[in-house]
Amino acid sequence: MHNYTEVGREDITAVFRNCGAFPTPLSAAVTHETATADGTSNISISTVWSQVDHTKAVRLCFSQSWTLLCDHKGVLQCLPPSPCTHSNRELLSSYSTSGSYRAAVSQGSGHQYLEVWSSGGLKSSLDLTALNVHGSVYEDAPFTCLAWAACEGRLLYVAEKLPAKSEPSGPSSSSSAIADGAPGEEFNDKSVYVEDWGEGLTGRSSSVLCVADLEKGDVTVLKGVPPHVSPAQALWTPKDEGVVFVGWWEEPFRLGLKFCSNRRAGLFHLDLQGNCELLSADNVSVSCPRLSPDGRWLVYLQGRVFGPHSQCLSLQQCDWQTKRTSVLLDVVKRPKTGEFAGIYEALPSHCWSSDSQRIIFSSARGNYKDLFVLDRRTKRVTLVSDNSEFGCWKLLLVHKDLLVVSCSAPSRPPRLRVGFLPPVGGEAGLSWVTLNDPSLTFDLEWKALELNPSPQEENLQFSGLCIGALLVRQVARGSMKQPLVVFIHGGPHSHFCAEWIPSVAALARLGYAVLMVNYRGSTGFGQDGILSLIGNIGSQDVKDVQRAVLHALQDDITLDPQRVMVMGGSHGGFLACHLVGQYPDFYQACAARNPVINAATLVGTSDIVDWRYCSVGLEYSFDQLPTPEALSLMLQISPITHAAQIRAPVLLMLGAKDRRVSPHQGLELYRALKSRGSPIRLLWYVEDGHSLGRVETQEDCFINIVLWFQQAMQQR
Repeated sequence: MHNYTEVGREDITAVFRNCGAFPTPLSAAVTHETATADGTSNISISTVWSQVDHTKAVRLCFSQSWTLLCDHKGVLQCLPPSPCTHSNRELLSSYSTSGSYRAAVSQGSGHQYLEVWSSGGLKSSLDLTALNVHGSVYEDAPFTCLAWAACEGRLLYVAEKLPAKSEPSGPSSSSSAIADGAPGEEFNDKSVYVEDWGEGLTGRSSSVLCVADLEKGDVTVLKGVPPHVSPAQALWTPKDEGVVFVGWWEEPFRLGLKFCSNRRAGLFHLDLQGNCELLSADNVSVSCPRLSPDGRWLVYLQGRVFGPHSQCLSLQQCDWQTKRTSVLLDVVKRPKTGEFAGIYEALPSHCWSSDSQRIIFSSARGNYKDLFVLDRRTKRVTLVSDNSEFGCWKLLLVHKDLLVVSCSAPSRPPRLRVGFLPPVGGEAGLSWVTLNDPSLTFDLEWKALELNPSPQEENLQFSGLCIGALLVRQVARGSMKQPLVVFIHGGPHSHFCAEWIPSVAALARLGYAVLMVNYRGSTGFGQDGILSLIGNIGSQDVKDVQRAVLHALQDDITLDPQRVMVMGGSHGGFLACHLVGQYPDFYQACAARNPVINAATLVGTSDIVDWRYCSVGLEYSFDQLPTPEALSLMLQISPITHAAQIRAPVLLMLGAKDRRVSPHQGLELYRALKSRGSPIRLLWYVEDGHSLGRVETQEDCFINIVLWFQQAMQQR
């Protein structure tokens, strides 16, 4: 018997919308703190959430506040939350240090505004577009900031630089202008190509640092930023005497920046007189500068330039008094089982303990995302999260040792939890209070798997690495078998953690078991695991996924080996197409979103051309020219070479505006399969890019995937 019932489009839609309706917390801030006569205190927390409105096909943002009654031991009581307040016009928001003011960058009627609010209402409002000092304000993660000065009279942010005025290119013109044409010509600047930072950052070309003076009601662009970098992620230095910022190198040309921790960037200090100095090493990639409460220590993340796009990062420490930098936490090459595995993601904007001794952060660890405390003096890392209830812990805020986190699991939607950081040495005893508790109307179960590659599939240079996986499904009843959907992440240097994923929950609700595979090369397993995949793309990762699938089927007799489907996006789509080509009789259907099909033809069209070379084990340089040998290697690792063997029905979902993986990649496979009479269907989303992230697109993709899988099982 099979624990699975075919359903129609309306039922599929209802399940998907139900699982996708839970709000997700994005950020938190302490807005008010008062002490009482009995030694307790009241702390007000404001949070920002995202929620999908499927009726309007939009993502909404709203804010909600809680008041905590606390004593020196922790949280005594949490009062009922405030009503939710819609905040969709806002691009950025930030509370001042005292919590007295809230700044927000909003937009409407084609203009952007900087507003400052207090308990008495609107304090000031600047029409940034009308001031015409800069272009649009950046709200994108690699750049964004909205930092209050300690005096609470100025705000620091990043915006697009205004284009230079067009000038005739005569003898007095700059050499860079003359280099594009013959001397003496007058150029039509409207047609000049303007570089930007690639997928997801279209139109973001050159940034500037901006300071809004709230008393004067004006905005100035800071001078002294080196002309070859785009400033980002800025913060004020102690006593507001200058700023620290990340500078992304623009020369010799820009590469895609989104989801890439390997782009050249330096950490700079700029004083208010326009003097700028480089604090970090020169040829590295830095991000996330965070200043300690006492103003003495500046920490930031650092990685290598080029190579894997996501990597294990080191945590650097700069003594602000001496400007000397040292390694606080090094790259983890090979973690021991269950131990800290390294840093793989951005630090929250507030991550320091009140004593300026400890840094708190979240990071991947195997199949989980956990919460860690690093002691700056001893360099000891302590795990403070518990995977018995939640597999994913995301730190949102540290405020005077109050931690605010978002927790979830494959069977439990996100919820907010708070707790106070114990004194040094007692971190493991941290206790938590849950502020909200969303519940499901159906029961899901999940388990984490770790397995080893077979001896024949070991990587001799990086032996002993493990493969991770997560199996999610509705609680099994009786002995009925469930069809299995194999879900593969992209990247390839990314990972699945045991968190709430609406599409996975919806598949489980519809009767499918879902196996999410962390093949060797996934983040969270150490830098050796990441490096092991370089030069082994299309082989090691393919075998890892297949081994994980066979292990799951052998380990669980309730999974149906005759009904196995595979899906994935980007590199996950690449692997899905590989699997149905290399194992043509094993999979019943395939669904691939924006997959890489032919790496050789992608080399000239992707915004991350460097990865095309790195993936096959070749070094990249900006002046790289393709060679027959390099293109041959790229073709050899590509799914297109197995297209003639594909027999499973293939569903392709392509974004017409994808700049990372050109939609013509999917078209190559479409034509190859259609010419051979193989079952193929292509969905073309005109307004979408690589992520296929628009609300209506995500819903349409899910519905079509389920219907495609159902049809394939009918024809079996």
